[in-house]
Parts: sequence; C-alpha cells; structure tokens
Amino acid sequence: MASLIINSSILSSNVHPQSCFPANQNSASVFKYKQILKTRLPKRRTPLILLSSVDEQATVSEPSSSSFSGFQIPDPIKDGTIKSLKFKLLSAISGLNRGLVASEEDLEKADCAAKEIEEIGAPVDLSADLDKLQGRWKLLYSSAFSSRTLGGSRPGPPIGRLLPITLGQVFQRIDTLSKDFDNIVELQLGVPWPLEPVEVTATLAHKFEIIGSNTIKIIFEKTTVKTTGNLSQLPPLEIPQLPEQFRPSTNRGSGDFEVTYLDSDIRVTRGDRGELRVFVVA
Repeated sequence: MASLIINSSILSSNVHPQSCFPANQNSASVFKYKQILKTRLPKRRTPLILLSSVDEQATVSEPSSSSFSGFQIPDPIKDGTIKSLKFKLLSAISGLNRGLVASEEDLEKADCAAKEIEEIGAPVDLSADLDKLQGRWKLLYSSAFSSRTLGGSRPGPPIGRLLPITLGQVFQRIDTLSKDFDNIVELQLGVPWPLEPVEVTATLAHKFEIIGSNTIKIIFEKTTVKTTGNLSQLPPLEIPQLPEQFRPSTNRGSGDFEVTYLDSDIRVTRGDRGELRVFVVA
C-alpha cells in the first residue's frame, strides 16, 4: 500500500510539475498572472517573406543608377588608351623648344595628337576638378611660340631678332584659394661683349575666375622682374603700368582659355585665339 502511494505521488509529480505560485494563492490570482505573462512574452511568428520569394525578388530587381552615384568603375582599357595618347602627344611636341622651332607640319601633328586625347578624355568640369589646377605647371609646348615672339598671336617682344632675348623655362603658378594665376617666364638678355648675359625672371601676376564648366578668365594685375644668377642680390622691379589714357582698349595681359584635358599630371588648354598649350606638373 505504501509503495502504491509513493509511485502514485511520483507519477503525479511528473505529469503535473510543481507550480511557481505560493500554495496559499487563490486560483483567480494564478489565472490573472498567467494572462499577464501571455501578453508580455513575445510570440513566435511565421516569417512574412519566404526565402524563395527573396531569391525571386533578387533575380528580378536591378540596382538603380543612384546607388552608384559618385562611384566610377575603373576602365583599364580606357586608362591604357589615355596613357598611350598622352605618350603620343608628348612625343609630338618633344624637340620643338616649347614650339619656338615648330614648322607647319609640327603644328598640325601636335594639334591632331591633342585632339585625340581631348576626344577620349572625360569632359573637364572645373567646378568639380578645381583642386587639380592647384600647384606649379611647366609649359612644354605653345603653338603661339611658332611666330617667334613671346606674345605669340598677341604682339610681344621678338626672340633673336630686334632684341637678343633667349627664352628659358615657362611656368604657371595657380592658387585655387586666393585665385592667383601667375605666368613665370625665365629670360636671358644679351648685353654687349665682354659682359655676360643678364638672367631675369618675369612674373606676370593675374587673378582668375571660372566661366562655365571649363573656361578660365585671367585678369592682369602687374609684372615683376627679378634678376637671377650673378645679379640675384638686386631687388625685384615692378614694371609700372601705362596711364589709363595710354592703355590699349584690350588688356593684352588678360584673356580667356579653355581647359580641354586635365588629369593629375598633364593639362591641355586652348586659348581664345586658338593657341594650343600643353603643361605638365612641375
């Protein structure tokens, strides 16, 4: 009899585990507490989107163009072509002494090489690529110098004719923050024998502004001449401008030009009088 009672108690404890509620708590309180637990405990829900429907949606949908805005996928074929065209352009203008000894055939060859890289290169937008202008640029070629004057198609001092002037390196120094645009020209001035030639650096200071997407307008301010070499100790000389009434109607130091190709190490420009110029980062 005792064993039956023990077995019975074990079986009933397995079937009905002991409650977490105190023994003296009434059934109404227990029922109310269970209801609270049911409302607070999260229920397991069936997924609204089945895996098969996700796969189907991923197959049908296409990524929008806006999801790749501002991101350009590298194009190794185009990059290789541009690299080849840059080499072709530099080869076409090499040995021309910045264009001073260029023949008509040389001018045409350089122009064709420039047009090829202008056509395949991305359109220049200086509002987005203004930082690429920053720095010091060295002039490698100017079609205007083929006229054998420093002014090119604009009147300027003749080279090796009336004045014994030898043209050295030509640079452009651009500061995109202050809007300074300086043309820096190294010159060697001949003097009577037995004196040595005088080396000077002329700086034509301008301010610049962007017009449209790829056009730069420069406004002339002043010219400063500084002797170098043996006379480098002399102070710089600022050349005064002509009085207002004697100045030409058009400022020869000012003008517009288009940047037709621009990257991190080379720049191609077209002047308002058709001059082709090629610069590299100095």
